Amino acid sequence: MKGGRRFSFSALVVVGDKRGRVGVGLGKAGEVADAIRKGGEVAKTSMVTVSLKENTIPHEIVSRYCGAHVLLRPASPGTGVIAGKTVRAVLESAGVKDVLSKSLGSKNPANVVKATLHALKQLRLREQIYRSRGITIKTDRSGATPAATATA
Repeated sequence: MKGGRRFSFSALVVVGDKRGRVGVGLGKAGEVADAIRKGGEVAKTSMVTVSLKENTIPHEIVSRYCGAHVLLRPASPGTGVIAGKTVRAVLESAGVKDVLSKSLGSKNPANVVKATLHALKQLRLREQIYRSRGITIKTDRSGATPAATATA
């Protein structure tokens, strides 16, 4: 294009089923609609499953991707998603309803989203940790807290 400018658009797209599966995709194209479509396709193919404990996350976690640091903390029921817009998009798509978060360091949306996704992938439930260590969980008939016993 002689004397003109060639524009390109990029779209960062987050998709999720609100039941523990979430994906992120970056699409680039000459038109906005095409960039969003491409980003959506990439996000759908890169969906991962995250561990959730009812409506919140199982434990506190700090994650880093390049210069972006993200802190996620479980919250009591009714708290809501206390997060910035990029972290909120990922958490709500994953199905998290109660969480406290803080974005530290870089404010680059792509890196903040990737740091949030990295944090969600690192979450583990107590049962998963026990199973990986070979510990069985005994449950009481009364429904009290389970006691763990090691099996060698």
